[in-house]
Amino acid sequence: MLSSIGIPGLILILTIALVIFGPKKLPEIGKAAGETLKEFKNSARDLTSDSSEEKTNK
Repeated sequence: MLSSIGIPGLILILTIALVIFGPKKLPEIGKAAGETLKEFKNSARDLTSDSSEEKTNK
């Protein structure tokens, strides 16, 4: 997915985000996005482990 954007597109997106949110707010947004992704991965891992446990218990 990220490879289809390319370096110039990524720089443009980051520049626009910097202009819109400012340099002080951008790290907070990145941290929140990282924590959200981490929670999503943990939830997905829990769901897959729950379904595999159900299969072994049957």
